[in-house]
Amino acid sequence: MEPDSLQTEVILTYPRESLGRVQLDWTPQPGNYLDFQGKTYAVLERRHRYQFKAGRYRLHNIAIYVQSAKRPSEKSLVQGRWVIGDATCRYNAHSEIIRCAVNPDGPCKSCRFYENLEVTS
Repeated sequence: MEPDSLQTEVILTYPRESLGRVQLDWTPQPGNYLDFQGKTYAVLERRHRYQFKAGRYRLHNIAIYVQSAKRPSEKSLVQGRWVIGDATCRYNAHSEIIRCAVNPDGPCKSCRFYENLEVTS
């Protein structure tokens, strides 16, 4: 295994099934999107699996739990991380996984519930 490449098992959350393994040269974080076998998935959870060898534990592989998703067209940068939707809206969840409670599928641009988030100092 190459040092910058991680053996990653991709597991569908519901119904729970292993979709296969893939070598990644990046570390998948919850909220990231992964294109795998012609489909797009949202990463929900990441688990590390270790192996005890020669008196110490070594990272053996990573398991990521995913759900089928489409990439969001609207993203905002909030405190150094990307969130789905327009972060200036009062109802935005500031999450990489869900946009908001009132309009989770979007889009934010034409949402009738949009309220500008007032920043207090």
